[in-house]
Amino acid sequence: MNELPDTVFALPRLALRSPQQPVLLHKPQRAAPDTRAGLTVHWARHLEEVRAAQRLRHDVFVGEMGARLSTPLPGHDIDLFDNFCEHLLVRDEESGQVIGTYRVLTPAQARRVGGTYSDTEFDLTRLRAFRERMVELGRSCVHPDHRHGGVILALWRALGDFMTRNRLDTMMGSASIPMSHPGVPGGSAAASIWRQLSATHMAPVQYQVQPRLPLPVERLDGSLEVEPPALIKGYLRMGAKVLGPPAWDPDFNSADLPMLVRIDELPARARRHFLER
Repeated sequence: MNELPDTVFALPRLALRSPQQPVLLHKPQRAAPDTRAGLTVHWARHLEEVRAAQRLRHDVFVGEMGARLSTPLPGHDIDLFDNFCEHLLVRDEESGQVIGTYRVLTPAQARRVGGTYSDTEFDLTRLRAFRERMVELGRSCVHPDHRHGGVILALWRALGDFMTRNRLDTMMGSASIPMSHPGVPGGSAAASIWRQLSATHMAPVQYQVQPRLPLPVERLDGSLEVEPPALIKGYLRMGAKVLGPPAWDPDFNSADLPMLVRIDELPARARRHFLER
């Protein structure tokens, strides 16, 4: 595994994967406290920590967004990609509760599972030049009582360290826009956000992708002045590019916008935050 040069650790208690596909976790092993925000950030080391992330995801995606999920364990958001991903957790130091999470699919694990989650939503053929050093970020969510900049910043700092240690240079994923936007007819918020960003933040045409199940933006009101979700605004501050029009995800009741961040294209301010050691 050339892209994982640091020591890796088998986690035998995480028994979701077959013996031929061991679970790997990359340094740092110990939790990294963020004393300014009262947060602790670490990578999941065993099954129960992954379960904590899956419970938070279920609470947010089902409880808030109205997702309709088929899950083998009630109260948990679980899919086949979880078993191949690294799971990043943010805990509240006082309560110990998991309040934020990301999952990360490395190039090696994407090859093992046969692709990324985003491949199921978009034709990513035009990204093939990035694949060997590209990670997929997914299932990002933060507990509703902790949606401040500190949690997202803590996650991104840990991601920056992960990218640097493993010599990876590209991040991509789908940023969700809820279809049930307050005071806006279903889908019109996503169509309006797409209209705004397609005029200002599109990737070069050679990297643009197409959704497999497009949101029918041409039949929706795209003229509204709607603020993008906080996660999308954060990606844009990091120099992210929009790769194409949104896909419609009926199970998650969302429109998913494909986005790409290149480490060497980070703006100076984002570079200081993201790559801070």
